[in-house]
Amino acid sequence: MIREPSFLAETPSKGAPMKLTLSSKNVEWREPVERATKVRSEKLGRLLKHFQPDLVQLHGCIEKLPRKVEYQFSLALSLPTKSLHATGAAPNIRSAVSLAFQDIESQLKKHIELLRGDHEWKRKRPRVAVA
Repeated sequence: MIREPSFLAETPSKGAPMKLTLSSKNVEWREPVERATKVRSEKLGRLLKHFQPDLVQLHGCIEKLPRKVEYQFSLALSLPTKSLHATGAAPNIRSAVSLAFQDIESQLKKHIELLRGDHEWKRKRPRVAVA
């Protein structure tokens, strides 16, 4: 397994600069994965602006599924409070990356809502029966 060196994702000033590492078995996959990951990690960085930047790490791994024409991209996001994991499988690399990032973004949004205590602030109004 060839491991690419880690690099810092270039995120806008609004988001946190997270540590991003990518690994793949095939060198040919490196460029399309990096392009797709850079765009999606910028959006993810905006969601991570409340965490300390040096404690946020994102690791991605791409592999081709045996006996299938499918690629699997797995993500692991390490936060100070929790680790999130997501996997996306699709016939092409960009779709697999997109599916994995969609899953991890939804998990991250739920985790942030839990940390903020949004579930405690919902209005507890009794239901009125319609006659």
